[in-house]
Amino acid sequence: MESNILATESFATRKRRYFLDFKKAANNTNFIQLTRSDEQADGSYTRNHVCVFQEDFPLLVQAMSSLFHHAAYLDQKDLGIKDGRNDPLKSVNGIKGWEPDMRPREKMLGKGAEALSDAELLALLIGSGTVRETAVGLCGRILKALDGSLENLAKADYKFLGRFAGMGMAKSSAIIGAMELARRLVRAHLGSATSFLVEVGT
Repeated sequence: MESNILATESFATRKRRYFLDFKKAANNTNFIQLTRSDEQADGSYTRNHVCVFQEDFPLLVQAMSSLFHHAAYLDQKDLGIKDGRNDPLKSVNGIKGWEPDMRPREKMLGKGAEALSDAELLALLIGSGTVRETAVGLCGRILKALDGSLENLAKADYKFLGRFAGMGMAKSSAIIGAMELARRLVRAHLGSATSFLVEVGT
C-alpha cells in the first residue's frame, strides 16, 4: 500500500527496533503502522507490521488504556479477586474481577434492567471508573453526594460531576445526556396524558 508518513516515533534495543508511523494512504485514509524490525545473525533484518485505520483509533486507545490499567495491578497479590468479592465497590481489580452475576452488564442480560441499582445503571453509562475505584463505586459516591436522589442527579452539571475523580467531560456528558432524555420522555408522556384529558373533556 503506497503511503506518506505524516509523523513518526521510534525506539530501540540492541537488536530490535520499533517504528510507530502515522501515515496517509493513497486513498487519503489515515492509519497507524507499528513496525518491528529484528536484526538476524547474518546482519539482515526481518520486519513485521500491524496497521490500525483511523476509524478504529478510539477503539485502540480504549483497549490500550484498559490494558495498562489492569497490567499496573498484576503484581499486587494482596489485592486479589477475593478482596473484590468481599467489597466489590472498592475492588482495584475492576468489575471484570467480580463474579459474573454481579457485573452490571451480565446482571442486566440475565435479570433485566429493573434488577440493577441506580449506581449500576449509571455505571453502564460511564463505562469505567478509575485505577482505584470501579465505575459502580464511583457512581455510588456521586449518588450519595446527591442524597441518593435521581431528581438531584438530573440537575447536576459539569461543574458538580467534575468534582469526582474519574469524571471527565465524556463521562459527565453521558450522564447529563441520559438525564435530558429522561426529561424528554416524561414531557412526552405528560403531553400525551394532557391531550387525552382534553379529548375526554370535550
